[in-house]
Amino acid sequence: MQSPISDGRTRGLRARVTRRRIGGLVAAAAGLALLGGCDNGKWHAIDVTGTLPSLKLTMTSTTDAKDVTEADYRGRIVLLYFGYTSCPDVCPTTLANLGAVLQRLGTEARRVRILFVTVDPTRDTLPILASYVHAFAPQIEGLRGTPDQLATLARRYRIVYSVSPETKDHPYEVTHSSAIYVFDDSGAARLLVASMATTTPDISGTAADIKRLIEETHRPSLVTRLLRLV
Repeated sequence: MQSPISDGRTRGLRARVTRRRIGGLVAAAAGLALLGGCDNGKWHAIDVTGTLPSLKLTMTSTTDAKDVTEADYRGRIVLLYFGYTSCPDVCPTTLANLGAVLQRLGTEARRVRILFVTVDPTRDTLPILASYVHAFAPQIEGLRGTPDQLATLARRYRIVYSVSPETKDHPYEVTHSSAIYVFDDSGAARLLVASMATTTPDISGTAADIKRLIEETHRPSLVTRLLRLV
């Protein structure tokens, strides 16, 4: 039978161990808070969190010609870009640079989907669109919609585009905005890349921004990180 003195010593030892563990948890929490502050650094792209609507669309995808909505992209970082396959310079340059961004991400590129929405659905049939986007990267998916679906999506993100049919006095002409919208894995709008068609695109900065969004999604919870540190 344990003596009252021994029992008291045991309780005291347990109390000291508990206090030390609590102290360790507090210190770990403080350390994580400081580390978490690093996430508040500036983005390379324009931060649009809370200022633009979430991802919402209804289109037909070049992937098996299936109709898709925003729900099909939950769990991925999505980059939304408007263009057309006959574009002589801006679109191919943009997609090539986005392909370089994906290469920078390495294996994490599997968590990203780039949606290339054609603003010229009359000429950009699904086979043409599929062949075009696949030339740049497997993570780039072509989307084609009806005129109403396209107009609705463009209005949602304030995209300006126009298509002027060919006449005897005017060639077939298409214009469109060059911005790229970035959404997190929940579909929330997070970043705006003004253009990737410049002579000096920020490949590394864009890759770093996307990697940061990926890490936000897959970062362990605070409790899990505390238990690992103590």
